[in-house]
Amino acid sequence: MPRAVWTGSLTFGLVSIPVSLYPATSPKDVRFHLFDRKGRRVRYRRVSEPAPWEEGDAGTAAPASRPAEAANRSTETEDRETAPEAEDRGPELPPDDDASRSRELGYRELVRGYEVEPGRFAMLEHDEIERARPERSTEIELEDFVELDDIDPVYFEKTYYLAPRRDAAKPYALLSRTLERTGRVGIGRFVLRTKPHLVAVRPTDGAIALETLYFGDEVRPASDVAPPIQEATTDRELRIAEQLVEMLATSWDPARYSDDYREELLRIIAEKPPVGTLDTTERAEPRPTSRAEELMEALKRSVEEAKAEKGRARRARRAG
Repeated sequence: MPRAVWTGSLTFGLVSIPVSLYPATSPKDVRFHLFDRKGRRVRYRRVSEPAPWEEGDAGTAAPASRPAEAANRSTETEDRETAPEAEDRGPELPPDDDASRSRELGYRELVRGYEVEPGRFAMLEHDEIERARPERSTEIELEDFVELDDIDPVYFEKTYYLAPRRDAAKPYALLSRTLERTGRVGIGRFVLRTKPHLVAVRPTDGAIALETLYFGDEVRPASDVAPPIQEATTDRELRIAEQLVEMLATSWDPARYSDDYREELLRIIAEKPPVGTLDTTERAEPRPTSRAEELMEALKRSVEEAKAEKGRARRARRAG
């Protein structure tokens, strides 16, 4: 069973349901590590580069604390990538100079840069970002109930399952069945890990699913990339197209669709002899043998040696 990523309460009106939140999906992407052709592991390191305003000035080093990437990235994602799991972030490193431009940088030397205009960044310290983070939610309060069909699928981000905790089966079942009968979903907000989320709570297969939604300003209008359709279509064209659709119509069965690329990769991987760079497997201890097994092994060897001896004697007689 997957591990819960959040625990708290789901509330609507005066009803409070203790729940646990579990991922509904398990991505099966084939992930690779990087090696050189001698089988040595390739690692990424944080290094600084000269800032644009320092290029051409050989006597000025790029500050080690300047971010190397120009594009803005989610601070939540970047923190997970750069911050070690343990609290020990390593010793303070010496000030940057020309000789140390390409050395690996310690976590304490990094700040986050947000590009406010091309080539110009606002620099934030780690504690400034932490002060802006919202506090962890202890409940999801359903503020509104809307028709599921009113939510365009483009707003759906990721699906989770809500499971009742303690003695919450009764109110959990009540909410699930109420949503089923009304055809509505509950809309609420909560903080998962360090990020606020807009969510839709809906019934599914006798359980309750939670869909994280994109906020309104995160969804790009279709008109930005595809202008409204102006081309006219005839009734005959529509009838033929509808006939084709009906001929191909079937019920939804996700098992009918597989990731052929992933399966082909796994087939190729299975054909490759594994190359070990580090012995991370436990060495198998020799299995103790019983006296009966030792006796049987000795008997087998004796029979084989006797057969070989008879063969040698037979060949010697023929040769003589």
